[in-house]
Amino acid sequence: MRIAVGADHAGFKRKARILAVLAKMGHEVRDAGCGSEESCDYPDYAARVARDVSEGRADRGVLVCGTGIGMAMAANKFPGVRAAVCWNVRTAVLASEHNGANVMCLSAKMLSQSLTERMLLAWLKTPFAGGRHERRVGKISDLERSCKPPK
Repeated sequence: MRIAVGADHAGFKRKARILAVLAKMGHEVRDAGCGSEESCDYPDYAARVARDVSEGRADRGVLVCGTGIGMAMAANKFPGVRAAVCWNVRTAVLASEHNGANVMCLSAKMLSQSLTERMLLAWLKTPFAGGRHERRVGKISDLERSCKPPK
């Protein structure tokens, strides 16, 4: 699987470990930045990962900041991106199974590395369930298409 990974300064160290874990699992990974712990703006890195997913250069994306919340807000502005903030293995599973989340947003400050790795594995291994969930995800796509920004 092609996976783009990005982080702001708060998630920089965690991103490096995530890239290594994903590569070890056999995934093709792309580091979308940032490149240090120097203060930077999370929307810039959320946009890089979300654009890769939206335009088909990545199958999935992983974003890390202090809480994961800002990254999700920014990433969800891109067509076809369904970014979910996950806090434990159960939310990671449900994000994939029920919501078809193609971007996982994580907290560098509130999750341990071992929990992060268990969440990544669960999210990547859990297929989208379809069925009633497909209808609901379809409604999200309909909302996205109907809410085009003014020119």
